[in-house]
Amino acid sequence: MNRISFLPVLCAAALAVSCGERPLYDAGTPLSVRMVESEIVRNPSPTTLDGIPAGRVKWNYTSGLELLAMMDAGEAYGRPDFYDYALRYYDTIVRPDNSVITYKTSNYNLDHICPGRPLFTIAERTGEPRFHAVLDTLFVQLQEHPRNDDGGFWHKKVYPHQMWLDGLYMAEPFYAEYAVRNYSESELFANLKADIVRQFTTVAEHTYDPATELYRHACDVSREMFWCDKTTGQSAHAWGRAMGWYAMAIVETLQYLGVDATTQPMVDILHHIYEVLPKYADPETGMWYQVLDQPGREGNYVEATGSIMFVYAMLKGVRLGYLPAELGPEAQRLYERFVERFVKENPDGTISITDCCAVAGLGGRSMRSGKFDYYISEPIIENDCKGVGPFIWASLEYERVKGGLQK
Repeated sequence: MNRISFLPVLCAAALAVSCGERPLYDAGTPLSVRMVESEIVRNPSPTTLDGIPAGRVKWNYTSGLELLAMMDAGEAYGRPDFYDYALRYYDTIVRPDNSVITYKTSNYNLDHICPGRPLFTIAERTGEPRFHAVLDTLFVQLQEHPRNDDGGFWHKKVYPHQMWLDGLYMAEPFYAEYAVRNYSESELFANLKADIVRQFTTVAEHTYDPATELYRHACDVSREMFWCDKTTGQSAHAWGRAMGWYAMAIVETLQYLGVDATTQPMVDILHHIYEVLPKYADPETGMWYQVLDQPGREGNYVEATGSIMFVYAMLKGVRLGYLPAELGPEAQRLYERFVERFVKENPDGTISITDCCAVAGLGGRSMRSGKFDYYISEPIIENDCKGVGPFIWASLEYERVKGGLQK
């Protein structure tokens, strides 16, 4: 692998010191803990995460993502209240008859696999059959899920023949953990493992843009959608968060499957991503743009959720040996630059993440075009779950290196 350079961020740690103040990432309570505590203050009920109105309960990938990160922080720091907070969500949404409020297998939506991940731990700790049953239901969905002829999962039943980079994170870490837990001693395991890897390599083939060496947000294999190139089937741009999802998906899936001849193509893709990313970073902050392949273009902006996904996957990829150890100091500096650029302290003592893209997609009822003007027109908010969850994980990785966190 070629040397990856992030030169614009070399002086990160000196900035706060020159002002005579300890930087936020080195001041007192670990930021992973502070962020969980802040989110609980903002959302006393876990069912209201991601702006879901009080009184409404929704099976939601963003809620599941953040709650899993909270549980990991609780495990790392001996905070059972963080686990209890997550449990309240799942105790509410999973009914005694094993059904899940707002979930239907027949929708075949990869987004609905992601919120099942905390249930591996919850099912073990509670021993309740209903939680085990939901895990089984989600695995059945994956086995029945619509596919293209090359084996790639459709993103959703209502998006036929489309593969989105987002979908790799939604499905594959769950798929891998379920396979390892339930089939690792079975002859079926090799087939399941190969199927998981195939999702990563297939989406890479469909979305890779040789001109930029990045991966576009999505591809319509049928070439029918209005937003796709009629020759390649690809959407118009590489969206920052989509590639962030992809990088995280690789790292979090490899943590279950390990590195061997079967999974090496996933490692190769991860290496490629981190070889290419430096040239698309903002030279002032070291962070990445909303529309990744248009750095510096008027109207484009440095965006928090995609940036922290890249930082988290880099930190964890180094720790687990999927990326070269020499990238460790650079990953740590990038985390510090993220905190400096996007994390603020509020008057009430909580912390917030700024400049989060609220949502972005393709097609659908609002006929999202996937063009530059579309991506920069979506709302920019604070504390989006898609940034908060990866930030908690990135903070835990940083704290393992800097603070001696062992778990």
